[in-house]
Amino acid sequence: MKVEPVKARKGMKVSELLEAFSLSAFNARRLGEAGKLWRKMLEDDAFIFLTLAGAMVPAGMRRILETVVSNGFVNSIILTGANIVHELCEALGFSHEIGSEKVDDIELAEMDINRIYDVFVPTSAFVAVEEFLSKLFGQLSGNISSYEILWEIGKNLKNSFLSLAFERRIPVFCPTLHDSIAGLHLMLYGKKVVLDYKKDMEKIIELCSQKKKFGIVIIGGGVPKNFALQAMLLSDGFDYAIQITTDSPQFGGLSGATLEEAKSWCKLKSDAKAVTVYCDATIALPMLVCYLIDSFSEGDV
Repeated sequence: MKVEPVKARKGMKVSELLEAFSLSAFNARRLGEAGKLWRKMLEDDAFIFLTLAGAMVPAGMRRILETVVSNGFVNSIILTGANIVHELCEALGFSHEIGSEKVDDIELAEMDINRIYDVFVPTSAFVAVEEFLSKLFGQLSGNISSYEILWEIGKNLKNSFLSLAFERRIPVFCPTLHDSIAGLHLMLYGKKVVLDYKKDMEKIIELCSQKKKFGIVIIGGGVPKNFALQAMLLSDGFDYAIQITTDSPQFGGLSGATLEEAKSWCKLKSDAKAVTVYCDATIALPMLVCYLIDSFSEGDV
């Protein structure tokens, strides 16, 4: 099969571009292959985990996550505490503003503005998050897992992928909840709460013990990636895997570790279908989701 030149035309869909990519080369081909592989997971009724590191919500990806949940493109999400906190900012009516990395950060601090590279967030947003969480955490008691806490948050929110996850009983795990502003508030206001990660482990292992195929879509890496992959040490391994990362493997970090390496740990099956896309996830993830939307008519997933 030869490399086909990518042709652009007026009115071309993103899904058509990814189809063309799959016959090109380098990371364009990998992105096209990733779209087809995610579609294959859905066609095979696989149980799909989405792991999410990095500042995806501040970067404008929250509606993409909402689309992924509402269309049934994943069955469970594992993410960082930071993404939860920033989702709360948005759901409570605050915005992440277009800023610049070429600024005086001391001056920003004096203006009560926080910076995430080229995104600005007002401190007032975090004050609102504290008010919301202090009331919620103050009403909870007992040993509670991160996914149960996130369901409680989703139950009390509107206009959020967390509320959709609660309604659909989709487990959303946060193995780094304590490493976030939400974790600080849980410590301050959840006086009767014990964050029980043992319950999280029991739940994800239960999910991985189902008699069906399993897929994973890894955005970034870090703790969310490992939390999902390590659960397969007590199961048979993933059948399909997609990884989107900007890290490279030769430095030994997990975020750059290849999916082939995961086969040595039996976290992926030896014959697992896998593709790694070396690309900024804020570019790749929306394109993949557009591809899936065009691949399935409403109600097909």
